[in-house]
Amino acid sequence: MDKIAGHKSAAAYLYPPITPFDQQMLDVGDGHRIYVEQSGNPDGVPVVVLHGGPGGGCSPSMRRYFDPNNFRIILFDQRGCGRSRPHASIKGNTTWHLIRDIEQIRQVLDIDRWVVFGGSWGATLGLLYGQTHAERALHLVLRGVFLMTQAELDWFYGGGAGKFWPDVWKQFTDLVPANEQDDLITAYNQRLFSGDLAVETRYARAWTTWENSLASISSDGFAGDSPSEYARAFARLENHYFTNAGFLEEDGQILRDMGKLAGVPGSIVQGRYDMICPPVSAQRIHDLWPGSALKFIPRAGHALSEPGISAELVRVTDMLGRTLG
Repeated sequence: MDKIAGHKSAAAYLYPPITPFDQQMLDVGDGHRIYVEQSGNPDGVPVVVLHGGPGGGCSPSMRRYFDPNNFRIILFDQRGCGRSRPHASIKGNTTWHLIRDIEQIRQVLDIDRWVVFGGSWGATLGLLYGQTHAERALHLVLRGVFLMTQAELDWFYGGGAGKFWPDVWKQFTDLVPANEQDDLITAYNQRLFSGDLAVETRYARAWTTWENSLASISSDGFAGDSPSEYARAFARLENHYFTNAGFLEEDGQILRDMGKLAGVPGSIVQGRYDMICPPVSAQRIHDLWPGSALKFIPRAGHALSEPGISAELVRVTDMLGRTLG
């Protein structure tokens, strides 16, 4: 595969589209059934892909970061989003339910150890999974690191990022009365879970647009409305997790527990101008993780589809395919 340096399209760095060889709905309990698929080489290096959000769902393009001759690629939609059911449900939906689901997938697919690949919220899950089940992780590949800390939430929902995008921030905040704007997560929570589908959809689209507008370094600030079903799952689940501080024991838990990753190697790929997940989080875990390598990508934001980020992630997975296969 020819990966031409400087090509403007992320697709130039990716493997061609592939079709899954297995798709199933897995009953994980608590009334939830999650979509799980496998593609690539059934005898290849297993890799589980953790999508962002919470609530983002997986997409076919995520298969393309791996050489299908070398990898057994496992994608799944986390509880409440994508093709998983019930849709947009927060019942029985916490970080620890998701960690348990990842382990159940590994066991059902009879995998001993696997590469864990995740970005944004997927990086959060990847770190927590690695800290909980270090013996199952061959390597962590993390992009756009999010540590589920109050400082990160304050940055994105408390006006930090809004100082760089004041026009887009104003659209996000103007939907809430002035006397509620000091706590936008709570203000949006009341509307996203109002029981009125029209209200929930309106605020879900606003919540999703605020994030999507800042994802790419090439953004003009106007992402457009997401489909209502996608937006409602994304916004409700994300807000649910953020309202509950990620269901972690304490603020900074991931940093506290970085020692649990001793012996687990990792590759961190971070956009230099990531407005959603500021690069300081990537630096902090790298400093606490002797087995990690950190690559800052110049002229890149948060999105998985940034050309420089895609190129580096494929370089990392190609290396892993050679060394682990």
